[in-house]
Amino acid sequence: MESISAKYRNVFIEAMKHTRIPETVTDDNVFQPANPEILPFIDRIVGDNLLPGSGIRHFENLLELHREAREGKACLLLLEHYSNADLPAFHYLLRHHGPEGEQLAQAVVAVAGIKLNEDNPLIRTIVEAYSRLVIYPSRSMEIIRSHLTDPKELFLEMMKSRSINHAAMKELDVLKRSGRILLVFPAGTRFRPWDPGTKKGVREIDSYLKSFDRMVLVSINGNILRINPEDPQMHVDLVCPDKVVYDASPVLDCREFRERVKHAAHFNDDKKQAVVDAVMKRLDEMHEAVERDRLKA
Repeated sequence: MESISAKYRNVFIEAMKHTRIPETVTDDNVFQPANPEILPFIDRIVGDNLLPGSGIRHFENLLELHREAREGKACLLLLEHYSNADLPAFHYLLRHHGPEGEQLAQAVVAVAGIKLNEDNPLIRTIVEAYSRLVIYPSRSMEIIRSHLTDPKELFLEMMKSRSINHAAMKELDVLKRSGRILLVFPAGTRFRPWDPGTKKGVREIDSYLKSFDRMVLVSINGNILRINPEDPQMHVDLVCPDKVVYDASPVLDCREFRERVKHAAHFNDDKKQAVVDAVMKRLDEMHEAVERDRLKA
């Protein structure tokens, strides 16, 4: 397998000529609309590597969510997360469902961590093809805390994280009532088989469910861009042609889901974590069901 930066070097050289977004994220640019000039380049990479049989199961559930978003409901997509190709492949397959899929893809705004903008120009070019709301994730702050020894530098980074997240929440309030659908990866990071903790959902997902009306869970089977076990930097992820299948749950009521989980939780349980654990459990069950079907085929 070859790294994405090596195999598609010439594609990225051309794509980078069309980039617009600044390298640094501030509270003035946390919402970053898609750059349509970049999309054809990323589509080429995705199209090269999706094998026959790739697609979206129960697409009608996504259409129902989009209908509710257009009617003014705050709507959420919660996806499993295996690679930086999860959003590009999902977006690509949505648009292959005709005009309705095109409209749905245009409505999606992905909640994205700040490192996708600031760590590497190649990764920044990929994500620029899609509309995003940039946040400073708690996982990233934990990493910063463990590396910064200068109290002043740590203080400035903490202030940056608070400023960005405050601005992102203000944008979120506007987006969720304007017919857009917010896409969030509840694990907050890509799954690494050698690190089971990367499969655990983050507590902040409970806050999303609390402030949204409807949601659809989406499992992912297959992966065209795999983490390099020898180098976790995203620009050296390994390209691997694969059959990728997304499966969409029925539309769920966020309040009912939260209340049902919290009611079943024990007295001393972390109820916020229990909610996201229930989300991850449901996604696991969906993933396994698709895998069983694949093995039978």
